[in-house]
Amino acid sequence: MKINEILSVLEEMAPLGYAEDFDNVGLLVGDINAEATGVLVCHDALESVIEEAIRKNCNLVACFHPILFSGLKNITGKNYVERAVLKAIKNDIAIYAIHTALDNHQDGVNKIFCNVLGLKNTKVLIPKTNFIRKLVTYTIPENAAKVRTALFDAGAGNIGNYDNCSFNSSGIGTYMGNADSNPQIGAQFEFIESNEIKIEVTFEKHLESKILKALFSNHIYEEVAYELYDILNTHQNIGLGMVGDLEKPMKEEEFMLMVKDKMKADGIRHSAYLGKEIKKVAVLGGSGSYAIKNAINSGADAFLTADLKYHQFYEAENQLILADIGHFESERYTKNYIVDYLTKKILNFAIILSEENTNPVKYL
Repeated sequence: MKINEILSVLEEMAPLGYAEDFDNVGLLVGDINAEATGVLVCHDALESVIEEAIRKNCNLVACFHPILFSGLKNITGKNYVERAVLKAIKNDIAIYAIHTALDNHQDGVNKIFCNVLGLKNTKVLIPKTNFIRKLVTYTIPENAAKVRTALFDAGAGNIGNYDNCSFNSSGIGTYMGNADSNPQIGAQFEFIESNEIKIEVTFEKHLESKILKALFSNHIYEEVAYELYDILNTHQNIGLGMVGDLEKPMKEEEFMLMVKDKMKADGIRHSAYLGKEIKKVAVLGGSGSYAIKNAINSGADAFLTADLKYHQFYEAENQLILADIGHFESERYTKNYIVDYLTKKILNFAIILSEENTNPVKYL
């Protein structure tokens, strides 16, 4: 099995198009055409993890956090990033990062977070914007079903819990081909009026090249008429954070102790208790201070995230409890999810969960 075949499964799990623009996801180091010997799944691809991969004969490290986040002007081993990259290159080990591609996925980091806490009726806290596009095309009625089906198969027409969604209307199309044309209907210099079907479908923008390939491959016309639009709708199933309901309300201290236990947190920093029960909970794995207002607007009684600064605790405004449970802790079960996914998709192959604890934060 080639490394590239495993990368295809990872991208199926967390499409790279879901990642935030600032992020650095995908293959960071390595040769996609190399034969894969095993996959080591980790949180952070540190030098110690690369050494573990060498010991366990894994030449692909699938990490959650990208070890390469910003550009490197040289690689001399002067810091932890360069040391890890150097060791990977010297030992022909590929590194693939997932990060916000899985953060934004409806079954990803934040859904895992919610599942551990037993939250029900979950929905995305910050739906992704500028992510949906619309395709409009025109064809003769006899070709319409073939074109629609091809577009659906390529990923178009998915809206929430529904697929194969399109809008179709009838009209009259006109054209006249020049001396270089080869019209499917009519002849050169002949003015043609034809009954046509207008097909409209929406799709996730990262699928655009696949959608257009399907359109051109299945359309009957020599020159395919089509239009692409960016639309303002948010994608309700893709985005950062989640909010959900506890199975039954809990007292504040009882809730915080439950979170500490379930997320295996050594300590939780939180804002003042408000003397009310916790029913609705917002979560955002990793650094989530930017989502405090979103959590308040969602009606959450508590917002669980990480990396909150001193003054940001004031932003609770006595409307909910803000809790910083730790960056690593809020994402700790992600690598287990990746291993489970790969194991189900790639049978009889070494998919190994890293034993290295890469959490840099320690507590007394």
